[in-house]
Order: sequence, then structure tokens, then C-alpha cells
Amino acid sequence: MGDEGIDRSAEATMAARATKSTTPAPPPARRGSPALKDATAIVGIGQTPFARRLEASEKSLACRAILAALDDAGIPPSQVDALASYTMEETDEVEIAKSIGAGDVTFFARTGFGGGASCATVAHLATAIATGQASVGVAWRSRKRGSGPRPWRNTRTQLPTPAQWSRPYGLIRPADEIAMLARRYMHEYGATREHFFNVAHACRRHASLNPAAVMHGRPLTRETYMTSRWISEPLCLYDNCLETDGALACVVVSADRARDCRRSPVYVHSAAQGLPAQHHGMVNYWNDDPLTGPSWTAARQLWKTADFGPADIDVAQIYDAFTPLIPLSLEGYGFCGRGEGAAFTEDGALELGGRLPLNTGGGGLSEAYVHGFNLITEGVRQLRGTSTAQVPGASTCLVTAGEGVPTSALLLRS
Repeated sequence: MGDEGIDRSAEATMAARATKSTTPAPPPARRGSPALKDATAIVGIGQTPFARRLEASEKSLACRAILAALDDAGIPPSQVDALASYTMEETDEVEIAKSIGAGDVTFFARTGFGGGASCATVAHLATAIATGQASVGVAWRSRKRGSGPRPWRNTRTQLPTPAQWSRPYGLIRPADEIAMLARRYMHEYGATREHFFNVAHACRRHASLNPAAVMHGRPLTRETYMTSRWISEPLCLYDNCLETDGALACVVVSADRARDCRRSPVYVHSAAQGLPAQHHGMVNYWNDDPLTGPSWTAARQLWKTADFGPADIDVAQIYDAFTPLIPLSLEGYGFCGRGEGAAFTEDGALELGGRLPLNTGGGGLSEAYVHGFNLITEGVRQLRGTSTAQVPGASTCLVTAGEGVPTSALLLRS
């Protein structure tokens, strides 16, 4: 390039810089922008039966639940262009898309940390649809835990690095990890087994109204609870979730499209994930405050862009792999003060007619344990007015994923 070309290039560069400097800068992005607020809706839900043993494969169960959800929404499988599930899901997106007859898929995502992923699957679909990456999203979870392998029975299993250097020998089962947190909660704040029974009893009473629940028709008395065998003291048999086979799914579309679907839309009002600083998973014993878990982090983000707060929640679906997670989550999501979660469960507060009915399908303790996805579908039923344990006039619902692991949460409204 000659000198003349260099001079012209320099002039062009200077002109461009001058133009740029005189162009007004865009306003700074708002922290916690409510761009996702009510922009999408769940319009279809589906599930298979729940049981200790189902003959179908996990792939077959997943497809059945997804097709049922699409039928519920009145949307053909060929219009599905977004998929979301868990990293622990055995059936991948390729197999699901082929098997259900999906169209070109333009968004797919998986979230880790087991039960902490449930609400995130819906959140990721909502984000993709709100930003134009897709138009019809399906989230699902399929498990054969009741009839499949149970790795936690072998306490000699080697843990991956770095966990093998940071845990006491034999501390492998989630029940043992949560038992230690539960014991500390009891020691510091006076929680008792009576409080844990309140949680188990509420879930079982709601399951008694739900014909699809594994524990339907099997009432739980205080005596039965108190005299049951230990799983990991202070957690007894009924403080632990079920082991079940089954699958669930839901369909997410834009709010505009939702108005034309077969079912009344349930809007995704707010969504959040939470991974606290210096978190150690369910063995969070080395933090300054081990009882402040991921729910506290997720809650701050969740309520930040919401138009309502904890006092405005009509019904809640709170992750219940173990009963002590409920009082911890009640505190984390702001329904009561620090150390008050156990007392919150008293006087039937968690049952129909109580101050915060929760897990109205029976939850993981009494309906089915499918990594918390049944809490999402039950939240949708409540806001549709079709739950077997319906809260009259319910229009707002909190759904949470696993406490103790990196987690997620949803605020749903009708």
C-alpha cells in the first residue's frame, strides 16, 4: 500500500473514531433485569405411572412423558425445537429428538447436581424462548431408581478427587451427609424429630388424596414414624424420599403462543440458580455457617425481579429428598427467620388449610422421587386448579430444587 493509501486509511480511522465518540452510549444494563418475567409459560405436563418397578426402559418412559405433555398442550412433536434435562439423565437429546419426532432442534441444555437441576431445566428453556433461540421447549426427567442400581449401599466406593481428601471415611450416602446437617440444626436451634414428622406427615396426607402417588392409601401415624428403623440417625425411614421408577415432562412456550394452547398457561414469573461462594455440596461443614445453603443464594436472585414476595405465595413445592431440607429451605426462601423453620412446621402449617401448604401431590417423600420434577408438574396443577389437594384460589407457587447442592427455583403464577 502506498503513502496515499495509508493516509486515506488513517483519515477513515479517525473519522470512524470521531463518529463513535459523538454517538450516545446505550444506557447501562439494569442489574437483575426482569426480561424473563412472565415472558414464557408452561402449557403442557405429562407423566408415566410411578412404581418401585416399571418394565419399560428409561428412554421409553421419557418419551411417554414427553408425548403426554405435548398432547396436554395440543402441540405436535414436530414443532419441538428445544430440549432441556439433567446431566444425570441416561437418555440423550439425540435419542429423544429422534424418538418423539421432533423438528430441527436449535437449543439443548443439561444441568448438573442431581435434584438441584429440576427448576433449572425450565429456566433454561424460558431463557432460550424469551431470547428467540427456540419456540417450543420440552424439559423432562426419567429414572429407574426403584428397580435400578443403588450405589450408596456400598460405603467402600471410592470418591472422586477432591472429595476423597475432604470427607471422613465412609461418608458417602446423601442420607449420612444430610443427617449430620440435621443434627447440627437440632443442636443449634432446638429442632426435634417431631418437627421432621410434621413434614413427613403433611406429604403423606397430601399423597393420600393423590391416586398417582406411590404411598396413596398408606397413612403415616406418629407412632409408625417414631418407631421406624434408623437410616442414618437422626433420620429414620420416613425422613427419606422414595426410590421409584417413572418419568415426567413439561412444555414451555412464549406467553403469546400460550394463549392459543389447549390448557390455561402457567407463567414463569421468575427463575434462579444458586451456588454459594466456597460451597462444598451436602458436606458443607467447613463453611462459617453450614446451615446457610444454596437456597439462600437462589432466593436472593429469585425474589429480586419478582412482583411479589414470600408472604404472597399461596402454595409451595419444596424439594424434600429428606425432611430436614424443608425447614432449612423455609428459612432460605424467606418464609421465616433464621432458626425458625422447625417451629414453622407446627400446627398443620404445611397441610391444606395451613399457612403454607406444600408438596400437595405428596412430594419426593410420598408421591415419587424423580429428582424433584414432580414438584414442577404439581405446581402447574395447583395453578390450573386441578390438583388432588387443591389450594382454593391458588395463583402463585414457589417450586424449589434440591437444597444442599447447587440448586434452582421457580416462581410460577396463573
